[in-house]
Amino acid sequence: MIYPQNFEQKIGFDQIRQLVKGKCLSTLGMERVDEMAFSDDYREIDRRLEQVMEFISILQGEDDFPSQYFFDVRPSLKRIRVEGLYMDESELFDLRRSLETIRDVVRFLRQTDDEEDEEAHSPYPALYELAGEVMVFPILIARINDILDKFGKVKDNASPELLRIRRELAATTGSISRSLNSILRTAQAEGYVEKDVTPTMRDGRLVIPVAPGMKRKIRGIVHDESATGKTVFIEPAEVVEANNRIRELEGEERREIIRILTDFSSVVRPHVPALLQSYEFLAEVDFIRAKALWGMETGSGKPSLEERQVVDWFDAVHPLLQISLAKHGKKVVPLDIELTREQRILLISGPNAGGKSVCLKTVGLLQYMLQCGMPVSMNERSHAGVFRHIFIDIGDEQSIEDDLSTYSSHLTNMKNMMKYCDGQSLILIDEFGGGTEPQIGGAIAEAVLKRFNQKGTFGVITTHYQNLKHFAEDHEGVVNGAMLYDRHEMRALFQLQIGNPGSSFAVEIARKIGLPEDVIADASEIVGSEYIQSDKYLQDIVRDKRYWETKRQNIRRREKQMEETIARYERELEELDRSRKEILKKAKEDAGRLLEESNARIENTIRTIKEAQAEKERTREVRQDLADFRRQVEEADKAAMEEKIARKMDRLREKQERRKERKERQGNEPSVQPVVKIKPIGAGDYVRIKGQTSVGQVMELNGKNAVVMFGLMKTNVKADRLERADAPKQTNTMAKATFVSSETQDRMYEKKLNFKQDIDVRGMRGDEAVQAVTYFIDDAILVGVSRVRILHGTGSGILRTLIRQYLATVPGVADFKDEHVQFGGAGITVVDLK
Repeated sequence: MIYPQNFEQKIGFDQIRQLVKGKCLSTLGMERVDEMAFSDDYREIDRRLEQVMEFISILQGEDDFPSQYFFDVRPSLKRIRVEGLYMDESELFDLRRSLETIRDVVRFLRQTDDEEDEEAHSPYPALYELAGEVMVFPILIARINDILDKFGKVKDNASPELLRIRRELAATTGSISRSLNSILRTAQAEGYVEKDVTPTMRDGRLVIPVAPGMKRKIRGIVHDESATGKTVFIEPAEVVEANNRIRELEGEERREIIRILTDFSSVVRPHVPALLQSYEFLAEVDFIRAKALWGMETGSGKPSLEERQVVDWFDAVHPLLQISLAKHGKKVVPLDIELTREQRILLISGPNAGGKSVCLKTVGLLQYMLQCGMPVSMNERSHAGVFRHIFIDIGDEQSIEDDLSTYSSHLTNMKNMMKYCDGQSLILIDEFGGGTEPQIGGAIAEAVLKRFNQKGTFGVITTHYQNLKHFAEDHEGVVNGAMLYDRHEMRALFQLQIGNPGSSFAVEIARKIGLPEDVIADASEIVGSEYIQSDKYLQDIVRDKRYWETKRQNIRRREKQMEETIARYERELEELDRSRKEILKKAKEDAGRLLEESNARIENTIRTIKEAQAEKERTREVRQDLADFRRQVEEADKAAMEEKIARKMDRLREKQERRKERKERQGNEPSVQPVVKIKPIGAGDYVRIKGQTSVGQVMELNGKNAVVMFGLMKTNVKADRLERADAPKQTNTMAKATFVSSETQDRMYEKKLNFKQDIDVRGMRGDEAVQAVTYFIDDAILVGVSRVRILHGTGSGILRTLIRQYLATVPGVADFKDEHVQFGGAGITVVDLK
């Protein structure tokens, strides 16, 4: 239960509703925002919040969420439930695109961590559940694709009859164009018509512009004249019948399109209930997305939600105040507030303009937003509960019609609150007891507060009355709180402090404003020194508490800094230890690698000695050196391992050099190594590039260069980079390649056969026409057509200009010009392709 009826307006939720509506993609989501309502069902609230938080993760971490074409076609679907009614082309176009969006959204939300594992989990479980039972309609999408092209127009081949009609229409139009151009050339030759005149369209009929004085020279029907009267438009008698036939064909075309759309609507009609359910899903996704965008914009999130009544908030911020202050480069002072079973009612006192009402509205707004399923602007470590009722009494509710004064309206609200509140209610009252004589007003407020406390209700109440502050000190369940005020700088701090009442700082504020000192003295005398003294004590207590609170916060901050520093040092030590281990491991691996390399080199040396028929004693010496070298490396200190290995390798190299020098000195001995004659590479040989595995065949040699065929690719390679190789085994690779190539050629041949060299963009908007021409020119270049025609009409010439500006930027276009006047003149652009 929410009380009163204008609750949302009082706390500012109506403004938030409008801001969220502005983030919707369509009327689908906007309706859901209007329907958003307060709930006291814990599971329902938690589910809504989880959906929003998961969508925030999608918006922050995913780039491919389908967020286009959120069209509301529900009115059209409801209309075609009546037999005989149909959806027009634009409605069918919107239906196709929005059904594709529903399909893509469901596919996105149903994805799991591992598509092949049936037990894999979705990264977005709440949204996965939302999309679980939603139907998609691939067959309907395919049927619409058979009817409409990519621009939303009915295709020529949507039915055989439509194809026949449009072909006849095109042939008749071409015949009229040729006849008109022939008549026009004759008239121009005889001087009846100006040389630069071209046929034009009037009332859907092709006519010739003629000067009024020459209109009798051309036999035909006068259809119109220009605004100035200097031109009349004549339909020559020779083309009247053909123009009539065009009108008949256009009527037949419209009737056939209506028949096609009516037949399709009959197919859709049985699926309308299921379609409407799918669009409800699309509306829910739009709604959740809008709330997620709001949450990202305001830094809102989901606190720890509990199935009980609790308010334990940190860094809570009023979102509307945050947005307003941000425009002026200011920040909101966050609110920390706690309401528990032991301290259910918070009584806030303090100076005027100190932030009491803002604190009250912040609590009301954020709690209401939370139970409407919206993210709230508070620290995520906050704890929030669920209340069954929320009551509020803020502002002046005077009513002439109901004969209510300010105080009467307050008492009416108090009566309703006492009647309906319980242990699961939250009450929010501003200026409790105000509006009447202070003594009796304070007494009634205390009596009402007593009833609230007895019922175990939760609440936040602002007041200036001393008796209520004393009541809070003396009764369990009620606690004092104060909005802090700096009396040295005479400014409000907008910080809530729970535990002590606050002073109104009436004397200090009056002195700051400039009220005469004698007036202040008289007032102090009237109220009594005891009151003034107790107020000063209260201010001192607040000041001292603020001082010690600041000290405590500083200590906490330094402790946190110290913990972070210790944690950083521990991480750095762990990193150093890990780095040390990695360095030692790498050094050991390098040493092992060097050992293997050294071993290989020594074995090569031994093989060379054997091949040179050296003494066995020398072989044993070399092997002993290797064994000694390996043992010394393994027993060496890890830190000096690389250096010792390097020194050992130097010694080995020195030994090899000394052996080489001895061999050079023994020049009189015959060489025992046979000299192998290498046959030069020639044409037809199979070769590979040194260090590579691919085998090719030498086609020809040009000096130091060779032409080699690797598979289907011929390349030039330096001859000295090649080495002989065995002929490759025969595989079916070529057969596969030939098969793929044949299939591609067949598709291109079929595309070329079906390609039409004319495109009609009349009636399209500028951007649609340019996009259609873009696809058309791309296809023409792909199939290798040398000339195409673009029918854009004359009209105001905007389409013609836009299309030609685009054509001038296409590299594959060689030239473009007006069609011959006999075939359409300036209404058609002929494009020659390179």
